[in-house]
Amino acid sequence: MYVFGIILLISFIVTFITTPFFIKKLKLAGITGSDMSKADKPKVAEMGGIAIVTGFITAVLAAIAMSKFLGLGELTGLNVLYIFAGLSTILIISIIGIFDDLITVRQSFKALLPAFAALPLMAANAGVSEMAVPFYGSVDFGILYPLLLIPIGITVASNVTNMMAGFNGLEAGMGAVMTGTIAVIAVFLGEIDAAVISLAMLGGLLAFLYYNWYPARIFPGDIGTLSIGAVIATSVIIGNIETVGAILMAMYAVDVLLKANGGFPKEVYSIKVDENNKLRCPEVVGVPSLIMRLANGITERKLVLLLIGVEIIIAAVAISTVLWF
Repeated sequence: MYVFGIILLISFIVTFITTPFFIKKLKLAGITGSDMSKADKPKVAEMGGIAIVTGFITAVLAAIAMSKFLGLGELTGLNVLYIFAGLSTILIISIIGIFDDLITVRQSFKALLPAFAALPLMAANAGVSEMAVPFYGSVDFGILYPLLLIPIGITVASNVTNMMAGFNGLEAGMGAVMTGTIAVIAVFLGEIDAAVISLAMLGGLLAFLYYNWYPARIFPGDIGTLSIGAVIATSVIIGNIETVGAILMAMYAVDVLLKANGGFPKEVYSIKVDENNKLRCPEVVGVPSLIMRLANGITERKLVLLLIGVEIIIAAVAISTVLWF
């Protein structure tokens, strides 16, 4: 079990060390964004997901090295083909995020780009076409699994984690809960590949959260938000735990429905900050704004803690589902 701790620690250390470097360099390069949830709208370093991805890649490659050169017990069954396919998918997603952070890709076009990133996983025929559906049983999707379900999974997961964002600590905090849950379940089920991928991201997110927590010194940017979704989708695909991924994304599904009802507006731009530093939104255009309306105004810190708390409850449901079914 200590090997998994090493993977987590490598990702954490690399991200923790590199994030201050990126904060400085991104500010010097003028790659910043306005913190829309603050009254004075301060400029904060953007595109910090580079540090998360750097830690993630380092940890995954370290896991492969430990498997091949040291032959460590827990990693002897590592499927290098699946790992590299997943790594390639996540790197392509990261590149898409960088382009969008720098040149702003049209929303409708960006929404479809993650499907292209799924090609490595499709080519590797990752995962198992037979999926367990709660309260129904097993369903074998055959060739439709790699050709249709994998690209849909990568596309949907990447987009929804990119949509419910914009608050200090939210993306990294929610991502940490989800990847941590997947890691626990993957280790319990003996799905080593999924455990490595999810733990490598978990370490980076926990380290990044130190700098991204309220008041944030750096934002993850699209490279961060898209990559979080890609890692979650990749992990559940290669770990054959798609049901877990679907459960963990429940709150994001509600957020998408609320945004669709409002015509997919940019939620953070609708937010107003009152004299008590409470966030308010004139209309419900997502889960965060729904909470603002129900609470009659809420501070950003409390909002993020509440959302993470709800995700922890959802994570408990996901773990219970695995234990019971």
